[in-house]
Amino acid sequence: MEDKYGRKIDYLRISVTDNCNLRCIYCMKENHNDFLSSDKKLTDNEIYRIVLESAKLGIKKIRFTGGEPLVRKDIMNLIGRINKIEGIEEIYLTTNGILLLDQVENLAANGVKGVNISLDSLKPDRFKTLTRRGELKKVLEVIDKCIEHNIKVKLNTVIIGDINQDEILDFVELTKQKAIDVRFIELMPIGQGKLFKPVKNTKILEIIKSEYKELAEINRNISEGPAKYIRVNNSLGRVGFISAISNCFCDYCNRIRITPDGFLKQCLHWNYGVDLRTLLRNGISNEELNNIIKNNIYNKPEKHLFNEQNKNEEIRFMNEIGG
Repeated sequence: MEDKYGRKIDYLRISVTDNCNLRCIYCMKENHNDFLSSDKKLTDNEIYRIVLESAKLGIKKIRFTGGEPLVRKDIMNLIGRINKIEGIEEIYLTTNGILLLDQVENLAANGVKGVNISLDSLKPDRFKTLTRRGELKKVLEVIDKCIEHNIKVKLNTVIIGDINQDEILDFVELTKQKAIDVRFIELMPIGQGKLFKPVKNTKILEIIKSEYKELAEINRNISEGPAKYIRVNNSLGRVGFISAISNCFCDYCNRIRITPDGFLKQCLHWNYGVDLRTLLRNGISNEELNNIIKNNIYNKPEKHLFNEQNKNEEIRFMNEIGG
């Protein structure tokens, strides 16, 4: 269906947990362990009902996120159930990759078409500094395994000033070696992200252009999301730019979000939405649930205002709302 601005909303991001096995510096504090108790998270059946009614409204694409979605118990069973819902055409997973290696076959068997792996450094020591735990080797191994099983790989890379800016060209080189997408995502001023120095994608593109003379822009495919892509030197993969701060792409936004505690978020930036968990546990019917989701899709905000202060802006950490 369309929202009141005429945008077709067909993409639902579901954060299945706020828990994570890493503590990335721009996501949460190093000693953070205040996660939702299991009774405050949506159950598998509650998620299934939300997706079932969303599919009736035209939602076709599902992405499971976290926290780290693979720390959720029996996540594969949930993915398998969602894959069987009529109308759901694509299922994806966003992960840090640490726990992914042993799950690649299960993902493929349950219909997952692609994974977005968060990776901000190709240097083992720096990777550990940025994530505060975890081994880079495991993430690099799983990239090749996903490719072997025909699971599309996209790397989500956040460049932070004075920390990993010297690795931009190293990430671009990966696209010459492997059929993957590397997407540079501008640091969001949400939660811990406000404490660090962002690097605009215009600056990253300048650095890339200074090194590679053969560079081709790829026509934007709205169904692929907000990224704009280029290809360098006829590479196997692509380099993408998600520029939420420097280049607002809200005109093309096609998504809504569900947080781990069951809040339907109309936009990443705003705290607008509705508490579906409470409504579900109070016994609303599927018809009522459908109407509530429809109303929230229709009233989705026109755009974010990350560069302005507002009393209705989101103040929670990224792991609490789904990255």
